[in-house]
Amino acid sequence: MIEGLSHMTFIVRDLDRMTKILESVFDAREVYASDARQFSLSREKFFLIGDIWVAIMEGEPLPERSYNHIAFKIDDADFDRYAERVGKLGLEMRPPRPRVEGEGRSIYFYDDDNHMFELHTGTLTERLARYAKGLEVAP
Repeated sequence: MIEGLSHMTFIVRDLDRMTKILESVFDAREVYASDARQFSLSREKFFLIGDIWVAIMEGEPLPERSYNHIAFKIDDADFDRYAERVGKLGLEMRPPRPRVEGEGRSIYFYDDDNHMFELHTGTLTERLARYAKGLEVAP
């Protein structure tokens, strides 16, 4: 039986740059750095974002960008603050997709290794309730 999410691992060229992104945008807390020791495939660091374990490992970046992404939940009141954090790091933000009213708002951005992240204000319950009403796209 699946108990939940264990961790997420991202392969990155520059561990220090990704550390800055995780700490600056997500308030991640570093809990481990392999430094010269190597227990896995390459040098790595572990972080906690809330109670989610996120690992980064040194390696070659994704060859191209896609819409595959990880979405983190944020409060709508914090939306502008998070957008500012992403902007200050010079990360490329993707324009939001068209949405129906009540679906929540999103900030989509790429790290330097072509991983896409989303900061989203809605919940699954809210989205399903809105979709049950029908799909009228908001302006």
